[in-house]
Amino acid sequence: MKISGFSVFLVLFIIWHLHYHKIIQKFIEYITNDFWGILNLEKREYIVIDKKNTYIEEGVTIGKNVIIYPGNYITGKTIIEDNVTLLPNNYIDNSIIKKGSKIHSSVIETSEVGERCIVGPYAHLRPHSILKNSVKVGNFCEIKNSTIGDNTKVSHLAYIGDAIIGRSSNIGCGVIFVNYNGKIKANTYVGDNCFIGSNVNIIAPLSIANNSYICAGTTLTKSTLENDFVIARPKEIIKADYAAKYMEKQ
Repeated sequence: MKISGFSVFLVLFIIWHLHYHKIIQKFIEYITNDFWGILNLEKREYIVIDKKNTYIEEGVTIGKNVIIYPGNYITGKTIIEDNVTLLPNNYIDNSIIKKGSKIHSSVIETSEVGERCIVGPYAHLRPHSILKNSVKVGNFCEIKNSTIGDNTKVSHLAYIGDAIIGRSSNIGCGVIFVNYNGKIKANTYVGDNCFIGSNVNIIAPLSIANNSYICAGTTLTKSTLENDFVIARPKEIIKADYAAKYMEKQ
């Protein structure tokens, strides 16, 4: 059977038209769903940067001017208030994120984050944790069943369990609230304007009064009074010119 040149042309034209149509369709979809949504942030309740890589359950409530980056997984009866930024890769379940807060690569479960807070990256708020306003919980921090007061900072590598912390306190790097002795869990109370230095172990139950200063490396086993200064470290021994001799013995 002889195939005419016109038939070949017609087949090629149909293939080209179908391919071209798909390109146009994808371009229109991008303009209407993503690019146009970003340009018209104020006209929409909130924007999702990448709908294909974001999961939001039906029961979730989201306010105005919220930006949700890819990789967010938001479930349960979570409430996201106005002007919140959810940076990539958060898991938020049955929690409240209040106005103006920013969450990055973190897990938040049955907890409450106050206004203008910063959480993450890589923080974990376990159930019944409450952050008041302007709190910072930074890299690799875990908060469990605790309340943290306004303007308090927990910047990195700390564990806070079964505690109530007041306003404007600083929890240093590596601080551990030792809340479990193998049988029971105990509470810790930290007042306002306290400084807890790096690598402090706080052995619950105890209270740290307002304006206390706990030096780095301390293991604290007793409650403090207001304005107390606490240091508890093993005695430091320095042997002059001994380093080379020590290495020779090894």
